[in-house]
Amino acid sequence: MRILTGLQPSGKLHVGNYFGAIKPAIDAQGEGDGYYFIADYHAMTTTHDAKELRENVRNVAIDFLACGFDPSRGVFFKQSSVPEVNELAWILSTVCPMGLLERCHSYKDKISKGISANHALFAYPALMAADILLYDSNVVPVGEDQKQHLEVTRDLVGKINDQYGEGTLMMPKARIRDDVAKVPGLDGEKMSKSYNNTLPIFGDEKPTKKLIMRIKTDSAAVEDPKPTENSIILALYQLFANESDYGQMISDYENGGCGYGDFKKRLAEAYWDYFAPMRTRREELVANPDEVDTVLKAGAEKARKEATKVLDRVRKAVGLT
Repeated sequence: MRILTGLQPSGKLHVGNYFGAIKPAIDAQGEGDGYYFIADYHAMTTTHDAKELRENVRNVAIDFLACGFDPSRGVFFKQSSVPEVNELAWILSTVCPMGLLERCHSYKDKISKGISANHALFAYPALMAADILLYDSNVVPVGEDQKQHLEVTRDLVGKINDQYGEGTLMMPKARIRDDVAKVPGLDGEKMSKSYNNTLPIFGDEKPTKKLIMRIKTDSAAVEDPKPTENSIILALYQLFANESDYGQMISDYENGGCGYGDFKKRLAEAYWDYFAPMRTRREELVANPDEVDTVLKAGAEKARKEATKVLDRVRKAVGLT
């Protein structure tokens, strides 16, 4: 079984990225033949500063390794290090109906948020399909927001195979991550850079703890019981605390006698302690940049080897060779 996961370098990674994508991907290592890539081509739809893109790609690589990815148990590489993906995306585009792309929610959402419409943003699902199909991926873990793009991929596989022969492309399956933690932002909405409500994975101690202390709460007095339902503090604390400490906070909420300031301090400490080993590892990687380069280079070589096999098969099927 081959599993594929992409990470888009659109800025500093936050806690939502970690629990929503990075941790599940790392936990899945060893389950199958894992391919993990940094989607720098995709990032170009919204990032148009060369220096910023290079920094974001570098930081994602460092962060992913710092969070526990083991290069000996998977293939980690930059999307742009495998240029074959663009040829496959073009081949897919020749059978991709306009209506299929026009119905994609992601494009509509980004346009509604003020992102300028361009061909790359519109054709994003075709390139995403190429990312998946170029490695004969069997399983692609996705959240609900990416489920539609997997359906587009499957539609394109069907069209290619109908037109050029069964087996030209492998039909992938989506794995919807229902068990992935739902991570609220500091304002209660979904944690997202778009909402400016994130908690960074690798921020400095004082600024990040100040962010936590600014979480909005109701006006309940210290001695009063606090509502546990829809509590941002509790939802975040559950991600970082052990079962006993989380149970104690629930009890303190219900019994009263503790103020929100105390709960926020507990959350801040649990958050800081949780990522402590990863911060140490990140410092080591920053001090040894060659280690990161070596991992990405080796990953790209393995990825291109597999990509070439698939693309050769497709090129022959469609008549390019």
